[in-house]
Amino acid sequence: MPGYLTYVWRPVTGGRHAFPIAATKSPHGQKVEAYCGAEAEAAELHDRSEVDWIREKSCMTCWRILADRP
Repeated sequence: MPGYLTYVWRPVTGGRHAFPIAATKSPHGQKVEAYCGAEAEAAELHDRSEVDWIREKSCMTCWRILADRP
């Protein structure tokens, strides 16, 4: 298991999706892709509140993909 964060969960596109950590460093205006294939603007990964987090359900496709990783 790596000693550093490799993905982040963000409430975008109608759910909490997992994105590679590199997506958080993408410039505003660029599209980024979650593990499940959902796309969002890079800016959306940063512009979320705790209320957004609570209202959205976790994407089970992202969860399964990450759970199946070695």
